Amino acid sequence: MISAEQNDFITRVGPGAPAGKLLRRYWQPVALADELAGPRPVKPVKLMGQDFVLFRDENGQLGMLDRDCPHRGADLAFGRLENGGLRCAFHGWLFDAKGNCLETPAEPATSKLCSRIKQSAYPVVEKSGVVFAYIGEGEPSAFPEFDCFVAPDSHTFAFKGLFECNWLQALEVGIDPAHASYLHRFFEDEDTSGSYGKQFRGASADSDMPITKVLREYDRPDISVEPTDYGFRLKALRKLSEDTTHVRVTNVVFPQAFVIPMSAEMTISQWHVPVDDTHCYWYAIFTSFTGPVDKQQMRDQRLKLYELPDYTSRKNKRNNYGYSIEEQLTETYTGMGDDINVHDQWAVESQGAIQDRTREHLGSTDKGIIAYRRALVKAIEATLAGESAPMLIDAAQASAMTGPPSIDGIGRNVSDEAATEAYWQDADRARRLKSDWASARLAA
Repeated sequence: MISAEQNDFITRVGPGAPAGKLLRRYWQPVALADELAGPRPVKPVKLMGQDFVLFRDENGQLGMLDRDCPHRGADLAFGRLENGGLRCAFHGWLFDAKGNCLETPAEPATSKLCSRIKQSAYPVVEKSGVVFAYIGEGEPSAFPEFDCFVAPDSHTFAFKGLFECNWLQALEVGIDPAHASYLHRFFEDEDTSGSYGKQFRGASADSDMPITKVLREYDRPDISVEPTDYGFRLKALRKLSEDTTHVRVTNVVFPQAFVIPMSAEMTISQWHVPVDDTHCYWYAIFTSFTGPVDKQQMRDQRLKLYELPDYTSRKNKRNNYGYSIEEQLTETYTGMGDDINVHDQWAVESQGAIQDRTREHLGSTDKGIIAYRRALVKAIEATLAGESAPMLIDAAQASAMTGPPSIDGIGRNVSDEAATEAYWQDADRARRLKSDWASARLAA
């Protein structure tokens, strides 16, 4: 348990809040590139309690500005895209992607007012279908050359969804290897050949055993956590027989992302981004090591649950997440359907808008969460002291970062730590050698 003050210290993200000061030092996902498609690529964005407007100008350049016009505070999200920038609909003031005021047309022709006006603008960049923005002070850090950022566009797919709760509890479900044996338990196994695009529905690598069977029948994983240059690596081992072990390797990328296996061919890199203290978006980049991603199938699968334009779940607290007593008795552990995003949403939203951690009792399987919280507190304290924090890297450091390896497979004779290390490292290398884009990078 922690105190209420400690809980606020690690969860609150407003401009003056300690955790908010830390998270503002990092690039944050703010939109899918798809959201800027169509005839008017302008989108309001709320990030850590602040309001912005994101747009792509007529030349294709991305810009993100404070949402309130510096004239009299009108909403720039309703502005007109024209003449090289975004024009306020109130008096026609025009701003480019850098925040420069280009025109103040209602003023006298001789007015020099626009030369003295500057709207706050923020660095933005598109990576693998996600638009990232930096709203902190100084220069942003470099992007690590992780798989999700260096794979060709044809081999990645991006999506997002809204959770009505604090970002931290949403993140923590992804660094908890034990919960999948219960929250995501299915009482019957499906044909794994139809599992494309679905998490926890395929077969583990190096086997034909459905992951649903592994999670259901072997529900006491042996979990270990080790620090890395990017955050933490988590290993969950499930002993299946005398000579076979299920090995699952996942990663926490500081400050608020994780990289996990989705299937033998695909990984998920996912961020939990605060909208404010009580809402967050998850952003995911799915990365394929085999052929190109079937983006249309992946999108269609997810749009069955998520409703545009805000990517809200059709199953939510207002309809009890689609809960069915009959289904809970006969099909799934939760009774909330077969989409694990619904399971996760229920779990984290049911903890409250901001989880009251003064009432929790952590167990041995929560060691990843404990390690992360300690790192988070240390980084917040360093930020308040004007010191560095993890993953504030330069270009040279970024180019040295790869992976991170994320494996779900069944190994033979994985009897000790050395054998476990050898198995997942060999499995990662074998997958990369079979991949056009990853093998070329491996050789380099």
